Amino acid sequence: MPPKKKLVKTFTLQLPGGQATPAPPVGPALGQHGVNIMEFVKAYNAQTESMRGDIIPAQISVYEDRTFTFILKTPPAARLLLKAAGVPKGSGVPQKDKVGSITKAQLREVAEKKMSDLNANDIEQAEKIIAGTARSMGITVKD
Repeated sequence: MPPKKKLVKTFTLQLPGGQATPAPPVGPALGQHGVNIMEFVKAYNAQTESMRGDIIPAQISVYEDRTFTFILKTPPAARLLLKAAGVPKGSGVPQKDKVGSITKAQLREVAEKKMSDLNANDIEQAEKIIAGTARSMGITVKD
């Protein structure tokens, strides 16, 4: 077994699926750690080609020898909720202004997509987490 590489830095970038470019924020974030930027962009775009249009976070680990690995996460809950509600953006004053609504079925669908990244034991708990995000965005959940 080869010796373990020493981890230097771990960080997350939220990039559009299949459309990452070496321009900021990718270039500066990777460049300061000496990572080959084009290598990352090509690998990321290849893995996220099927998810075009969504924001896909990538957790990038940079090692001492300037190599890297990355893990793709699910799109942010807020983005999934905006898509489900069909609204361009959340409310500036969520307590007063409601921008849209989603059904319980849509809430469950979003919770199932996010389940792998959420700190929840079952789907009901995941739904509560997502419902809280929706509430803070001015999106109501209807039965």
